[in-house]
Amino acid sequence: MSARAPLAVTMGDPAGIGIEITAKAWRDRDAASLPPFFLIGSLSAIRSRLDRIKLDIPLREIADAAEAKAVFPSALPVLALGPNATETAQTVEAIRLGTELCLSGAAAALVTNPIHKKRLYDDGFTHPGHTEYLAALTGREGRSVMMLACPALKVVPATVHVPIREVPSHLTIALLHHVASTTHTDLIAHFGIARPRLVVAGLNPHAGEAGSIGDEEITIITPAIEQLQAAGLDVRGPFPADSLFHDAARKTYDAAICMYHDQALIPLKTLDFEG
Repeated sequence: MSARAPLAVTMGDPAGIGIEITAKAWRDRDAASLPPFFLIGSLSAIRSRLDRIKLDIPLREIADAAEAKAVFPSALPVLALGPNATETAQTVEAIRLGTELCLSGAAAALVTNPIHKKRLYDDGFTHPGHTEYLAALTGREGRSVMMLACPALKVVPATVHVPIREVPSHLTIALLHHVASTTHTDLIAHFGIARPRLVVAGLNPHAGEAGSIGDEEITIITPAIEQLQAAGLDVRGPFPADSLFHDAARKTYDAAICMYHDQALIPLKTLDFEG
């Protein structure tokens, strides 16, 4: 094992698939050449879930992240949360604690299992999802940008968990400038792309058809692109979304800036749903 800190994995929703995924990942750790990781969550909920699906995985409670690497070869390390909190509180606390461990250097990175947003909302959770909560925990609230990536495609939705009818009201020149410039910077810093090529999808069918099917491309998207180009970024668009994701088109850019959640996630998940 390297000297690198282990990965922190959040439990996610106790009734969801996260515990099963994590346990099976530990089971297949050698075949998949996985680095050491530990699961943050309720020990009783984890045991209950594994018993229910008849998955016999050894668990060992650890007191802190530093113990995970020594435990990992023989059992799935679990950094246990207090047993008396509600399931939703435990879900949120796992994310908070995992983030804290990453910021301190005790964990190398955070892997988040799926959460059930409606259950969290009903219990008072005020953030739209993981991304926004992580931004708040790291002092970047209101400035989060979410990229989803697979070998064939990288997409960045400008708006994320927003009802479709509200998307146009959320789109601004400043928002698109922030999303695209952040994407540009991080493609250089984290993906080693020296000169990122970005494309921007239109909001409306046919990218608005010169204003005949909506004018957001004219009033918001194009001015944002022009600002980014003036700042020296390689950004093109807006392009009709229905012709932006086929094989030949994807070879012309490194990431696509999309206007809303499904515009970005449908092509990505079509290409690599399992990944």
